[in-house]
Amino acid sequence: MKNIRVAMYGVGAVGALIAKHLLEKKGIDIVAAIDIDKQKVGKDLAEILALKAKTGIIVRDNVEETLAKAKPDIAVHATASYLKQTFPQIAAIVKQGVNVVSTCEELSYPYMSEPDLAHKLDALAKKYDVTVLGTGINPGFLMDALVITLTAPCERIDKIEVTRIMNAATRRVPFQKKIGAGLTVEEFRGKIRNKQITGHVGLEQSMAMVADALAWKLDKTVVQPAEPVIAEKPAASRDIKVPVGKVAGLKQTAKGIIKNKEAITLDFQAFIGAEEEYDAITIHGIPTIKQRIQPCVHGDSGTAAMIVNAIPRVINAPAGLLTMKDLPLPHATPENMQEYLRTG
Repeated sequence: MKNIRVAMYGVGAVGALIAKHLLEKKGIDIVAAIDIDKQKVGKDLAEILALKAKTGIIVRDNVEETLAKAKPDIAVHATASYLKQTFPQIAAIVKQGVNVVSTCEELSYPYMSEPDLAHKLDALAKKYDVTVLGTGINPGFLMDALVITLTAPCERIDKIEVTRIMNAATRRVPFQKKIGAGLTVEEFRGKIRNKQITGHVGLEQSMAMVADALAWKLDKTVVQPAEPVIAEKPAASRDIKVPVGKVAGLKQTAKGIIKNKEAITLDFQAFIGAEEEYDAITIHGIPTIKQRIQPCVHGDSGTAAMIVNAIPRVINAPAGLLTMKDLPLPHATPENMQEYLRTG
């Protein structure tokens, strides 16, 4: 069997992590790289990834021309969180007859937030006989796909509660700034108003995916605005110091309501100095199931692995826009991707 041919679309911080992971896999080759950042265009991918040996893959900005020449089996798309921003990019890939796996958070379950674009993308993917999937660690796994899997042994489910608490000190500086670490409360609220801080993108999508899998009809969904987590004692990452009284990060909650009762509750917290970090899922019912991962799964490395491990699943899947609930159980791929394509 020939190696899987992959095109990278977006080689920023997350895209670079994914590319490095791909380069370590057997049975798979990066054959093209695309980015709109003019400072990256024209450079060897190795320079972007800070590798010593050149890859021979030059970053380009012309999607159609690059994909037509490289003829990849799949494109790894890692640019933005919102489908309105990424739809033209993904559509351009699809029109070249190339499968897509994307880190776009809204794409993980876009029928809730962008139903019209979701249906258009599904129709386009079927027209060109390719598969499109949005995934990552969260959304894509911890607050949705894993939750769905854990409901399997339940006779009855009354309520689902999911909590993710992470110490942002272990994350990239851009993420720490994205959650407002080091700001005053006034500065934080100003950035929320100006949408410079958006909170966690994906809670609504995760909730909708779980509800859909269980055939629950939510009467109402409530996504609370992001709120600051105020440091009660000094905290710091390598780059950002958080004195007492300043913002260490943020917290946000989403609720799915059925008959005036909370059926699904998702609680996301990310702040510098979290003394305890974990991913916890409680399924109230018969039986009640409690699962806890401690420390929490690292977001960056987890997302890179989810994207790479999804590649054979997407290539083998039927055409259309799919979500994680539509695919077989996710798992780590063997060292050689070719083996997984034969047996997966």
